[in-house]
Parts: sequence; structure tokens; C-alpha cells
Amino acid sequence: MENEARTALNTFWRNLRAVPVDLYRAMFRGGAPVSDRTRSSFVFGNVFLHLHSVRTHLWSLRWSATMGLGIITTAAFLITLVTGVLLMFYYKPYPDVAYQSIKDIHFIVPTGRFIRNIHRWAANVMVVAVILHMARAFYTASYRKPREFNWLIGWGLLVTTLALSFTGYLLPWDQLAYWAITIGANIAQSPREITDAMGITEWMDIGGLQREILLGSDIVGEESLIRFYLLHVMILPIVMAMLMAVHFWRIRKDGGL
Repeated sequence: MENEARTALNTFWRNLRAVPVDLYRAMFRGGAPVSDRTRSSFVFGNVFLHLHSVRTHLWSLRWSATMGLGIITTAAFLITLVTGVLLMFYYKPYPDVAYQSIKDIHFIVPTGRFIRNIHRWAANVMVVAVILHMARAFYTASYRKPREFNWLIGWGLLVTTLALSFTGYLLPWDQLAYWAITIGANIAQSPREITDAMGITEWMDIGGLQREILLGSDIVGEESLIRFYLLHVMILPIVMAMLMAVHFWRIRKDGGL
């Protein structure tokens, strides 16, 4: 019995010591790459590395080729994501307490003011960086064949970035936010002027439909706040992450850095 227990214990410790090696072999199969071919296969077949291109053009390694604007945009998005999650612990998306919760974050929550400012500054940096990134891609003709699809993805990322900033504008629930969203809703309703001139508003009220979708009601109120909060913290970040994944993957497959 004693020998069997000792054998079982030795087997257990041997298997336990082998766990790191077995895990490494399960993640990185086939051994270390020793040639260009095996290195390419290693990058292409690994889930953590497959977003990187197998080969990269020398010109793409120059800082002047990209100016790091894509990396800056990504870093700003990650900062807003982390700080936004921290702010969600204290923010209350209800009209009666939304503004007060912002004041509590600003003056009562430890480092709350700092976290909120970092969130706002990173969002501003993200908007500026993505616009400059689009301008750089345009002036260097990076949108040309075969990158047309990724150019459209970039436009989707720009629109999503602006939508994130716009939806976050209402959340403090102060006068500035209220009137900014009111103006935005009126802009969304502006197609009604065309349908009024054509006399078809009664059957096709595109402007009214857009305003209804945006606000959830006829006025800026509780429905609008809940709707903007859901868009800001869930729907738009998911869309952004999906578009970014496709964008990065397409850049790598086109030979970019």
C-alpha cells in the first residue's frame, strides 16, 4: 500500500511538472521555427500572431509611412474602454440621478475626477487621431487597389468613433448635453423639410423616423438617456472592436505593419 501511494504521488508530481511543457507544446506545435518557411507558417497558424503579416514591406517600417496614427487611435480607444468601465461602477443612467452621479464621480469618488478627465481626453485624442489617420491614408493613396475594402472599413471606424463621442455627450445630463443632443436630433429630422416640400411627409416621414430612432420619443428624456447609454457602453464598442479586428487583419494581409 505504501509503495502504491508513493508511486501515485510521484506520478502526480511528474505530471504536474510536465504541465508547462505540455501547455507550451499544445500552443506552439511543431517546435521552434528555423527557416523563413517555418517562420511564416508559425505566424500564420498561431491565433495570437495571425493578425501580423507574414512578410512586411521595408517602407512600412519607416515612421513617416504611418506616423503611428493607427497605434495612437488604438491606444486611445483602449484607454477610453478601461476608464469607461471604471466610470460605469458609479454612473447611474437615470434622469433624476445622472447629473448627481457625475458630480459624485467628480468630487467624492477617489481619483474619479482624474479617471473622467482621462476618459474625456483620450476620447478627444481618438477623434483627432482617426481623422489625421484618414487624411494620411488619403494623401499617401493608401486607399488604392487592393486596399479599397479596408478604406471602407476605415470610414466605418470613423463614423463609429464620432458616434461614440456623440452618444457620450448626453450622459452627464447637463444643459450643454441637453441642447447638443437637441440640435443633433433636429439635424436628424431635417429630411422632413424635403418631404414637406414634396408633400409626402404623411406617407414617408424619414426625418421624423430618424429623430424617433435617435431619441426614443418626441423629446430628449429618459428614453433618450437609456438609449444613448446602451449605444455608448455596449453596441458601439462591440461594433468598434469588430471593425478594428477586420481592419488590422486586412492591413496585415496587404503587407502593412
